[in-house]
Amino acid sequence: MNIKNIVNRDLVNLTNCESEPIHIPGSIQPHGFLLGVNKQTYIIEFCSENSVDYIHLAADAILGKSLSAIFPTLQPEEFDKYASAAFIDTARPFVFSMDDVFYNTTVHLSNETLILEFEPFPDGNVNLPNLYNQTRTFMSMMERTTYLPELCQEIANETRAVTGYDRVMIYKFDPDYNGEVIAESKRADLQPFEGQKYPHTDIPAQARELYIRNSLRMIADINYKPVPLLTLDAPDKSNQSLDLSLSILRSVSPIHIEYLKNMGVGATLTISLLQNQKLWGLIACHHHSPKILPHYTRLSALLQGHFLTSQISVREAAEEFEVSQLVDKSLAALLAKLYESEKSKDYYKSELLLTVANATGAAIFQNGALYKNGVTPADEELTSLFHFLAQNYKKQGLVTDRLREIYPQGSAISHQAAGIIYHPLSSGSPDGIVWMRKEKVETINWAGNPDKAMLPNEDGLRLSPRKSFERWKEILNGKSEMWRKSEINAASNFSFALEKHISFQVIETQEDANRALNEELKTANQELANLNWISTHDLKEPLRKIQIFASKVLDREDPDLSAQVKDSVERMRFSAEKMQHLIEDILAYSKAGNMEKVFEQIDLNVVLEKVLDDLQDNIEETNATIHSDLLPTVKIIPFQIHQLFVNLISNAIKFTESGTKPNIEIKVNSVEASSVNPGAPRDQRYHSIAFVDNGIGFDKEYENRIFDVFQRLHPAHKYPGTGIGLAICKKIAENHRGVITARSEPGKGSVFTLYLPIE
Repeated sequence: MNIKNIVNRDLVNLTNCESEPIHIPGSIQPHGFLLGVNKQTYIIEFCSENSVDYIHLAADAILGKSLSAIFPTLQPEEFDKYASAAFIDTARPFVFSMDDVFYNTTVHLSNETLILEFEPFPDGNVNLPNLYNQTRTFMSMMERTTYLPELCQEIANETRAVTGYDRVMIYKFDPDYNGEVIAESKRADLQPFEGQKYPHTDIPAQARELYIRNSLRMIADINYKPVPLLTLDAPDKSNQSLDLSLSILRSVSPIHIEYLKNMGVGATLTISLLQNQKLWGLIACHHHSPKILPHYTRLSALLQGHFLTSQISVREAAEEFEVSQLVDKSLAALLAKLYESEKSKDYYKSELLLTVANATGAAIFQNGALYKNGVTPADEELTSLFHFLAQNYKKQGLVTDRLREIYPQGSAISHQAAGIIYHPLSSGSPDGIVWMRKEKVETINWAGNPDKAMLPNEDGLRLSPRKSFERWKEILNGKSEMWRKSEINAASNFSFALEKHISFQVIETQEDANRALNEELKTANQELANLNWISTHDLKEPLRKIQIFASKVLDREDPDLSAQVKDSVERMRFSAEKMQHLIEDILAYSKAGNMEKVFEQIDLNVVLEKVLDDLQDNIEETNATIHSDLLPTVKIIPFQIHQLFVNLISNAIKFTESGTKPNIEIKVNSVEASSVNPGAPRDQRYHSIAFVDNGIGFDKEYENRIFDVFQRLHPAHKYPGTGIGLAICKKIAENHRGVITARSEPGKGSVFTLYLPIE
């Protein structure tokens, strides 16, 4: 039989200490022994070398044997029921016995192996903790303490009374996992550790992870000699290590042992304090000589940890509630002052602006102006800060107690603004509000110099336990007191209210301007209406008279009238006629935008038929041909669409080369709205009605400009018109929530496409 040990012999130094495999040391402490059995067969696959000291059987007599073969008095059915339970209650250990010695045996599953840890209690007595007395004592503590530090001190005192350790400390972690002793109960002759801090390197990340998984760890004697774990060395054996994360006997890191020796500690017990599955702190018990704490006494100590854990969030919430009450009171008063101030900014002068977040200074930057309260940096420094924040935190804002780590000029203003709460007040501008806290110079009492964790040796630098734990002071600056949740929330609420208040003021100002503008527009519209009346009656009537008198003169056979006079009269009559057409088109354009828009469900084929009747003379005169697809039925303003069809078809006939027969095709399709109007809803579609002609066309550069008022592309003497017809078409398309486009090439005709939304 070939037996080997599975001791982990990895060297631990500065380069690998953070990944030291402390969960698989391959050894245990000697105040008990360990067996690892296959969870299916109960065949023993691992045993500790010291089993011979307890049950007088060496590894070669244990490995490969069944559990019942080693413990003849074992009732296999009873153990199987205990070990195969969905939840193995480690608080109620299984009791083994051999040679009249009884063993409290904690059992847990490690991958495919059941780990059994045997701790003897030779007298056979089970000393259960007095839960009633413990609970009653704890309830008394709760009644006489208000704040968490007071309760921690009571728990430290009670834990020391229960366990008998020389020193019991409540140890709390900060966000960086540096620890601080916040409560302590100790022997009178010992140096106090309360108030001292310990760097995060004292408890590496993988050790903190184990504290989360296993809430209790005991070292009975720091001078113990680790006991190797043994297993059969078989070719088919793949489990060369054993995960002891949940083990009570697990051997600990040699660095930690050296650390404890340097502190002068002989034995320890550590209990985890968890909040929201994170390590909040520890109950750390130290003894200056070896100390084995029996199983049920350990449970009593663990219960103290559970008592404290149950109260941490409650007490912290109570403290937060006290602060939040004061903050909320300030917030309510400040909001009332904000709304009372209307257009003034007097609210920024109020002390409430500071107390709403318990700040030492505050500043508002709005439209290039600064409004300050309390202790603040100089104006130019604040302006630079607001521009930096607006550029880098324009959406989410910022909360920090260490501004200089974020802001390049933070060190220069840390005396007034070491920490800030920032909220933007408008997007696209540096406007915002900042609450500031001045620098809080902090003196930290470290338990020894934290920099001494790395010491040189013959191999270079090595992570080493500190040799001294005498108080070592460090001065920290550039940091403010941390912001509480209630302060952050109150600042956020006021910022939101201020942003809405400013927006409301802007809207009010704009409404005032709009009201004045509306009055001006009403006056202008009235004047335009008067002009329309003049255009309709006062201008058109004289023009008609000019045309009538000119015609009479031209119709007379008067020998006294020379050809030159008759030519001048003809020109006068033509100009009057042209001016009359222009007035009529201007009036039509005006009506296209101002007349009441009454929509009707109309068959466009009927509209087209009426248009062709109106243009019959023109069509016959030019010998034009017009072909159309079947047009849809749509909701339209009938007379406007009639006008649009007239304009497009008459233009197609008019702008054709002399001697060419006009050919017009009207094509119908359905298209995605997004291809026409990018802002349209995705599910919207348009009717596409294209008027395709074989006319003279025009340059591509005019495809958009052609719809402008008075835009003419061709000489008036050859192609008469006012340049308003297509502008009217565009106005009509817009009235129908539609679009009209033009596409053309000189000499190749034009395509005018009307897009009308499909309801």
